Amino acid sequence: MAFHLRREEVLDGDQLGQMLEESPAKAAQALLMAAGQGIVEAQLLLGQILLDGRGIERDPALARRWFAIAANQGSAMAHNMLGRCLEHGWGGEVDVVEASRRYRLAAEAGLDWGLYNYANLLATGRGVAIDPGAALRCYRQAAEQGHAKSMNLLGRYLEEGVHCPADVSAAHDWYRRSAEGGDFRGQFSHAGVLAARGQVEQALGWLRQALVAGNANFLTVAAAALEQATQPEIRAMALAYRTRLGELGVML
Repeated sequence: MAFHLRREEVLDGDQLGQMLEESPAKAAQALLMAAGQGIVEAQLLLGQILLDGRGIERDPALARRWFAIAANQGSAMAHNMLGRCLEHGWGGEVDVVEASRRYRLAAEAGLDWGLYNYANLLATGRGVAIDPGAALRCYRQAAEQGHAKSMNLLGRYLEEGVHCPADVSAAHDWYRRSAEGGDFRGQFSHAGVLAARGQVEQALGWLRQALVAGNANFLTVAAAALEQATQPEIRAMALAYRTRLGELGVML
């Protein structure tokens, strides 16, 4: 199957996704041509597949360059992705100060992921002066756009009353919305609320979802927390979490 990528097709994310599913290598070639023609959406997606090695040889350094090119055209998502490269050292040196600047530009454009990533640095003082209040505002703005990870963190601020009045009811609602949005930390938070209410079966369902999606750091912390649960059914989930860690190659 041949691909002929026109500008209007580059702007169609669903179509690009289908192309990558059907023939990743041919889609990558088409994206490379479109990116070279200055189409920002193609530059962004090309950078992503270069990071992932999907349909093209993995090349984080080249991905980083394409994100920079797209960012220079004013793309908020490109600023965010370039920030990710700079923060984590993908394709070059770590530069958290420059990463924070890129995240800020994405956040100022209203991009949910930019708001979330910038908030993470503001909350910890990495690459930028620590400012938990500003971090909370960014998390809230992203959460109100439907960003699931920000929803969970906003819930934590509200539950603990950190830099805002405590509002446990609102916190629990944000946990639920985060869980429904697919964030594994939100699923774990929501499960904790349900377990405390005695809704053990519902809690177990969310814990199983978090188990499947969670990364090693999360699973380690979650397993330790589950071992302290009062309900035996919830406590038993700790073993499943530790088993999953073993499958991921984490030494226990």
